[in-house]
Amino acid sequence: MPRRRGALVRSVARGALALLLVAAGISHLTWGRRGYRIVVPDWATRLLHTDKDAIVVASGALEVLLGVGLVALPRERRRIGAAVAAFLVAVFPGNVHQWRTGRSAPGLSTDRARFAQLFLQAPLVAWAWWSTRE
Repeated sequence: MPRRRGALVRSVARGALALLLVAAGISHLTWGRRGYRIVVPDWATRLLHTDKDAIVVASGALEVLLGVGLVALPRERRRIGAAVAAFLVAVFPGNVHQWRTGRSAPGLSTDRARFAQLFLQAPLVAWAWWSTRE
């Protein structure tokens, strides 16, 4: 019985993470698109040879795909969980950039909120990894 309960907890956690990713992705593609450009560091546009809007759109589309994949592709959950963790690590420099520049983006309009976001990234990575390892 405890093993089933653990699997259920992981499944619920994975579903919640999927919802969070899809919601974040949709916000990147719609109402928050313009505001998220602030988070993209200038060096990222040079490195990727594109503009900030393209990076926001690509990251939003990837968030939606990863969230859907967590639910729709159970045989691939470990790989998708690793991809989610890697994605969360990859966007961390944008979070640091936003905090250092003190610029507001959707949902992060204070220095305190921007600073707190930095400490949320590690638990999100752990959540992605743990919830996909059954």
